[in-house]
Amino acid sequence: MNQNMVLTDYLVFIFYFVIVSTYGYLIYKKRKKGEHDAKAFFLAEGTLTWWAIGASLIASNISAEQFIGMSGEGFFLGVAVAAYEWIAAIALIIVAVWFIPVYLKNHIYTMPQFLKTRYNESVALIMAIFWLFLYVFVNLTSILYLGAVAINGLAGGEYLHVIMVGLAVFALLISLGGMKVVAYTDVIQVAVLIIGGLVTTYIALTVVSEKAGLGSDAIAGFKVLMGSAPDHFKMIIPKPTAASTQNDINKYLTFPGLASYLAGIWIINLNYWGCNQYITQRALGADLKTARTGILFAGLLKLLMPVIVMLPGIAAFVLHQNGQLPQLVGGKDGAYSAILTFLPTGLKGLSVAALTAAIVASLAGKVNSISTIFTLDVYKKYIGKDASEKKQVITGRITVLVAMILAVLFTWNDLLGIGGVGGFTYIQKYTGFISPGVFAMFILGMFWKRTTGTAAIVGVIMGFVLSVFFNEFAPAVMGHESILYTAYPNAKGAYEIPFHICMGLSFMFTMITMIAVSLAGPKINPKAFELDKQMFKLEPSTTALIIITLLVISALYIKFW
Repeated sequence: MNQNMVLTDYLVFIFYFVIVSTYGYLIYKKRKKGEHDAKAFFLAEGTLTWWAIGASLIASNISAEQFIGMSGEGFFLGVAVAAYEWIAAIALIIVAVWFIPVYLKNHIYTMPQFLKTRYNESVALIMAIFWLFLYVFVNLTSILYLGAVAINGLAGGEYLHVIMVGLAVFALLISLGGMKVVAYTDVIQVAVLIIGGLVTTYIALTVVSEKAGLGSDAIAGFKVLMGSAPDHFKMIIPKPTAASTQNDINKYLTFPGLASYLAGIWIINLNYWGCNQYITQRALGADLKTARTGILFAGLLKLLMPVIVMLPGIAAFVLHQNGQLPQLVGGKDGAYSAILTFLPTGLKGLSVAALTAAIVASLAGKVNSISTIFTLDVYKKYIGKDASEKKQVITGRITVLVAMILAVLFTWNDLLGIGGVGGFTYIQKYTGFISPGVFAMFILGMFWKRTTGTAAIVGVIMGFVLSVFFNEFAPAVMGHESILYTAYPNAKGAYEIPFHICMGLSFMFTMITMIAVSLAGPKINPKAFELDKQMFKLEPSTTALIIITLLVISALYIKFW
């Protein structure tokens, strides 16, 4: 079995690179007169179709941490990890129906601008700086590092830095053209991502079938998975008992069953999809109908993602259990790469192209968001207040370049220690601590007119402090069992509260505190948004998309509950 790529695979990959680059260049050259202005560069205002918005949302969301990390969680947990994707589809419905109308009616183009409009300039500046650091030193670096490591393993293991630079340059070529080029090349990226991902899943299932002596039959392979690993096809992880093994406890700590659905997973998804510049930026330049349709289209695509990023992990688990996956290296995070070694010549190149598409789309989307926040919310307001449209675009492109150079420098020798904790864990750790406070600040700011700027600042700080407390110190201070939580021994012997429960507790106490602080202010904050029922009215086509999504999710949960 040849585990590395050969000439045919490289040719397939080069073909993908040429197609995406050429299409991006043509989109850039065909831009209309006047699209060199700032809003066109950062938001592609009025030029994105619903399918471009939806595809770009998915391309930016699915990256190496999903292919590698979620496949690894499929190896460890099974179908329960699909909740991240399927609940995301419901979160996208909520964002499309209730969040986007608020943004568009108030002409919001960036998340710091939302905070300035609703609260005050201090809140906006604090969060703008925070988001810039988070996007550059957490998201951008981890995507680049994890992606380079994954592709390097398939290319022979000797080209890490070359691949790292190559991914950065490829993303730069796309992102320097502005949001329109990013979004429309994402359409190709998503097509490659889905086709390549489905091919990998199909091959994985046929390998399982062949190893079981049933021939090359993907459906038979899926049935083998369900029969060989029934626990991997349950959505709800049971709460540990005295008889539970450490492995069972570790699974619950990762995804604490029904408790996840009470708070944690909703905070993660609603904050990510509704309060995140990196994501919402695609829809902020469109009209309401286009934005809503694009977001709901992304929700439908989300339903497919577990097939691409989770099933290969479960296949790897079954093969590994039967001693049929000796090429598995690095535990669960090596599951996806191990499965790719089964792909025949040519198809391996297609799967690497799919992985590259996911990485490059995420990198391009991320640096475009960094550029947008820095230029519109920092440079234009505090440095170059009288900067022309052209100067803003130039500043945006320089920011893109600087952000990518910083990402390469900090991942060159893994200065941030991403490899030590794993890319997926690294992202969750540093974004999860701030999510409860940020989401509380946004949700109260949108829908409760009494929320004050003081409450917003208190909420962000308190959300972070409480997240750190519950994750790191609560079991030692409050004991292993309390009315709020149950802590369990982790693999290192220390007691730990499941991460989702920590987020839920942090969010609950942050909300209570923000409400209490706001009650000391005026009954209606002068900066509160004006809402009316007409904003949230749905067209029949929008309602139909929502019903289809909910029916599919219901069927999936009924099947795998």
